[in-house]
Amino acid sequence: MRPSDAEKPPYVARVERIEADHRGSARVRVRWYYRPEESAGGRRQFHGAKELFLSDHYDVQSARTIEGTCVVHSFKSYTKLEDVGPEDYFCRFEYKAATGGFTPDRVAVYCKCEMPYNPDDLMVQCEGCKDWFHPTCMGMTIEQAKKLEHFLCSDCSAEDAAEKSLKPFPVSPDSELKVEAKRRKK
Repeated sequence: MRPSDAEKPPYVARVERIEADHRGSARVRVRWYYRPEESAGGRRQFHGAKELFLSDHYDVQSARTIEGTCVVHSFKSYTKLEDVGPEDYFCRFEYKAATGGFTPDRVAVYCKCEMPYNPDDLMVQCEGCKDWFHPTCMGMTIEQAKKLEHFLCSDCSAEDAAEKSLKPFPVSPDSELKVEAKRRKK
């Protein structure tokens, strides 16, 4: 929907109902989406660029303020999109405008930085523990991460190295025969 300030991005709302006012003009009852920067907590590092919060703020507006349509995906379906277009957004939280509270009030965290997942940031999965990590938190660039065929986090790499050091060194068949032959001669 068109904001009164032309410098601001358009507002996003879900149309709940279309009705006519007493003069016969079309009006829409909407439920507003908030951008992270419009919420009490503000934008945080884990918020995606296209993230919106479905609020409990309802309003009635003139249908003439509608600029176009967009699609607000669930978080899960957004992360599976092949191509994210300019009309695509996602929502993983509901926002209580009066209190600044969120539902859910907790989300899973990943990586050693313990941040929630941001679909705009690349993450790599450890083949050992199956946890997800930001390449930068693991000391590598995005380009290096994209070229990886296999990845073990630092904890799993250390465990893997420790397990290898506990295994006896393989002995070649020839040396085993030589040891056995020496025993027989005695």
